[in-house]
Amino acid sequence: MFTKSLTPRFGDVDGLRHINNTMLPVWFELGRDPLFRYFNPDLSLERWNLIMAHIDVDFVAPMALGADIEIRTAVSRIGRTSFTVHQEAWQGGVLGAKGDAVVVHYDFQTRKPLPIPDAARAHLKEHLA
Repeated sequence: MFTKSLTPRFGDVDGLRHINNTMLPVWFELGRDPLFRYFNPDLSLERWNLIMAHIDVDFVAPMALGADIEIRTAVSRIGRTSFTVHQEAWQGGVLGAKGDAVVVHYDFQTRKPLPIPDAARAHLKEHLA
């Protein structure tokens, strides 16, 4: 599992004084960076080889300005060409949001999925929950 601590900014808050629901997909993407590096170590856009197939977010409890948020990231499934990432956002020991993302190893020139390379698969397995 990977963890990343984020400090909410004033602009991340909505009119109800909660963290805006649009921030969670952005923060979850930041939490997936270490997994992306297994496929593209320097995150080069010229060699980008992953595509998002699905994302969902469940909002469990309000989160607010004034305390850091911890993003927890783990792999929940590894397929032939794709993997699923489960993520959670915690603030003050309370689960605020959780979600899943399906990421596909992808060739943008042929517009087709590619098998996950053995080395990347081995790294993903280290984070399988």
